[in-house]
Amino acid sequence: MHDPISDLLTRIRNAGLARHSKVVVPHSKMKAAISEILKQEGYVADVSVEPVPGKVFKQITLTLKYQNRKPIIVGLKQISTPGLRRYVGSTEIPRVLGGMGVAIVSTSQGVMSGLEAKKQSLGGELVCYVW
Repeated sequence: MHDPISDLLTRIRNAGLARHSKVVVPHSKMKAAISEILKQEGYVADVSVEPVPGKVFKQITLTLKYQNRKPIIVGLKQISTPGLRRYVGSTEIPRVLGGMGVAIVSTSQGVMSGLEAKKQSLGGELVCYVW
């Protein structure tokens, strides 16, 4: 695995299409921050970080939300990749689906949603879109 963020997004996308109730991914600070933003924005029901029994590392468990047997997360798109990083200023942060989705931005103050970064006048790396 070369890109942990794309792995996280792909696991969430695949679990939603397969109607799984939970997704388990290896832990990293960036993935935990993205997961917390998804929880704050209402895309996932719960996020928990727990140690793996008998191992040194941790794992993140995301509980997915569904409405009428359809996943709440319709789409996920990674913008900044390891081969091509995308940076935006605070005035250049895009609105996803006219405000119906959320852009996730990694700023100097941490990972946050695009709206929150705009309010704080912070730019940074445009990680992904979720709608």
